[in-house]
Amino acid sequence: MAKGIRDKVAILGMGCAKFGERWDKDEDQLMLEAYEEAMADAGIEASQIDAAWLGAAFDAQNIGPSGIPLAVALRLPDIGVTKVENYCASGTESFRGAVYAVASGAADIALAMGAEKLKDTGYGGLPVRTRGTTHDMIGITGSAPGNFAQLASAYRGVHGVGADDLKRAMAHVSVKSHANGAKNPKAHLQKAVTMDQVLNAPMIAEPLGLFDCCGVSDGAACAIVTTPEIARALGKTDIVTVKALQLATSNGWEMQASGWNGSYFHTTRVAATKAYDEAGITDPRSQLSLIEVHDCFSVTELVTMEDLHISKEGQGWRDVLDGFFDADGQVPCQIDGGLKCFGHPIGASGLRMIYENYLQLLGRAGERQRQDNPVFALSHNLGGMPNQNVSSIAIIGRADA
Repeated sequence: MAKGIRDKVAILGMGCAKFGERWDKDEDQLMLEAYEEAMADAGIEASQIDAAWLGAAFDAQNIGPSGIPLAVALRLPDIGVTKVENYCASGTESFRGAVYAVASGAADIALAMGAEKLKDTGYGGLPVRTRGTTHDMIGITGSAPGNFAQLASAYRGVHGVGADDLKRAMAHVSVKSHANGAKNPKAHLQKAVTMDQVLNAPMIAEPLGLFDCCGVSDGAACAIVTTPEIARALGKTDIVTVKALQLATSNGWEMQASGWNGSYFHTTRVAATKAYDEAGITDPRSQLSLIEVHDCFSVTELVTMEDLHISKEGQGWRDVLDGFFDADGQVPCQIDGGLKCFGHPIGASGLRMIYENYLQLLGRAGERQRQDNPVFALSHNLGGMPNQNVSSIAIIGRADA
């Protein structure tokens, strides 16, 4: 029986490019920006890397359909480089490839990169983007804001939450994230907003207003992983290990006549349960120190709190309004600003989340550092739409925890 990978893999180094409208850089330069920081952190040479993975979603527009762009950009030493794509979980998917290679013994040191260059393509969230014949058959009738607005309506109806209460809870999510992002020099948006600004912003897809939607950005993030033993041999003393890494993918159940009511993410619940079991976490509400979740829209973050079994079902909006997930709350969420302030260069987001959690665990997050000595940190990605998606969860923590 599979026993998982808990504590079999250590993060040797990480790096993250500045996210934003990076008109001055191409995708190679963004990857190099993240890579150079990760390599300096790891303290190794390129010749020591055995294998690499590249996560990018829109390959035809910016990165390319193979691992070659990463190998060329970083001048990797003739090693195997694999390109992966799994919607918005693409960055975490590259991390999964590198982590599994090390855990299996196939590589001593492996690299994971996530990158996306969206601004140059003219990509936006409202127009429906064509992605081949399959997408044209099943995805032409909605936009991302429209589909997640339906999630908000379903949540409101199923749990009997008043429209004003849910709107204020979603606004609190955005205000909280903008306050956090204002302290992060690598975020795209670094300006605080008020409740009034959020509540009175133009409507995009009822009940989602402008500030309830994340932006479109360019970015890249990188991780270098190895075994804890090799990390110690290389002189690392404060070691962060991977506690759990789980992925769950929709099989069509949500789209059929079933028990799904549209108010939650089934795959997130499945992945979370498996991740907690792998990490040995029995009470995530008290054991998790901080979390990064896929806040493509403010309601997504709110619903995810319940799907991660941190808030009780139907009560996540109350925890949000009570400040439970604020930077100074019990379990900070998006302490770096989240997708709301970084935007969502799709392939990069998953690794960007892990990067923040890694910094927090090492006490290196600067002005936004959590002061209670974080022990376990979770990151969550959701790819696709509420009725058909993939959820990935990575839990990292101190090696001795």
